[in-house]
This record gives sequence, C-alpha cells and structure tokens, in this order.
Amino acid sequence: MDRNQFMRAAIALAEKNVADGTGGPFGAVIVRDGEIVGEGTNQVTSANDPTAHAEVVAIRQACAKLGTFNLEGCEVYTSCEPCPMCLSAIYWARLDRIFYGNTKADAAEIDFDDAFLYLEIPKPIAERTIPTEQMLHAESIKAFNAWAVSEDKIPY
Repeated sequence: MDRNQFMRAAIALAEKNVADGTGGPFGAVIVRDGEIVGEGTNQVTSANDPTAHAEVVAIRQACAKLGTFNLEGCEVYTSCEPCPMCLSAIYWARLDRIFYGNTKADAAEIDFDDAFLYLEIPKPIAERTIPTEQMLHAESIKAFNAWAVSEDKIPY
C-alpha cells in the first residue's frame, strides 16, 4: 500500500463510523513498514469515553499488537488534523510522522472546535477555566522520589 491508500483507509473508517452511528467522523491508522498495525475510530459516545478519539484508539491498538509503548518507526494517517489531546498522544507514542486529511478549521465548521483548548493550554494555571489547586505536595512527592531511585523503572 502507498500513502494515499493508508489515508483512504483512515477516511473509510471515518465514513463507516458515521454510517454505523458509533461515533464522530474520525478515523486513523498506524502504519509500520508498509503494514497497518493499528486502526481506530472515534468512540467517544459509543464507549462513553471522552478520550476515545480515533488516534488514541489506533495508538492503543498498535501498542497492544506490537507489545510496546514506543511507536518509533510508525506513522499515523488520520482523517483530520489531530486535536491537542491526540497530538500529545502522538508525541508520547513517539510516532515518526503525521498525515491528515481535514483541517481543524474543517472540524470547527461541523462543531468540533478545538480553539478553546489551544487557548487554555498556555494560560497560567490560575487563569484557566477549570479551577485547579495543588494539594498535599509533601505526600505526593514521595512517589516521585521512589521512582527517581528505583532500579526497576523503565524510562519513557
């Protein structure tokens, strides 16, 4: 398969998701060495999971199939430019490249507007819409201190 075929696979997943009524119009595939190793559709409403975006579902499937949390050597083809959450997940998974079809402006036109999130992220914590307060730092830091000296940790 070539790049166009992988993108068409992501688009077909998005279209099928709409036709089946199982979620929003988003599909994604993860590709490694010319083979699809993970695919996903938006399952937010069908799974009652706000994190079940197509890219995240595809990343989870690819990681399970490959037995790793590191997807270096893989690319993602997604029917729409990734939202901030999905973009972060792509970076955390260490995918090599992103290919997308629709833009975030296209998504906003059908009421999937991520602009609010892009504006919230750089704000100081005290200025964000959701009140956020640090608590029990002295107790919380103990887990971090244990991790720092653990000989069993797997860095990621």
